[in-house]
Amino acid sequence: MAQPYVVPISNCQIAYYTGAYLWQPPASAGAPATLLGFPLVEAEDMPNIANNAVSIAFGDFRRGYLVVDRAGVRILRDPYSAKPYVLFYTTKRVGGGVQDFAAIKGLKFAV
Repeated sequence: MAQPYVVPISNCQIAYYTGAYLWQPPASAGAPATLLGFPLVEAEDMPNIANNAVSIAFGDFRRGYLVVDRAGVRILRDPYSAKPYVLFYTTKRVGGGVQDFAAIKGLKFAV
């Protein structure tokens, strides 16, 4: 969720079936705010609210998204490009993808 939408959600004073509010402020310094009991994370990469834009993602990202981190770093030595210096190019292979589509849901807005 992007920063501009945290404030409107934080002003939401609706209580759900347990009697607790949907949004709870941080319990201690350094702790995240919670939405329905789950930690709330602000992501600047999420799009702004617009027609047919998925601006809020909710779910269990540990279960739903898999990050693959290959072991090792590849180093390529280049003694020819910048004489009298030697350049080194390093690469590391990482990737990721959705593992369980049922664990993460996006909220699409119709403005």
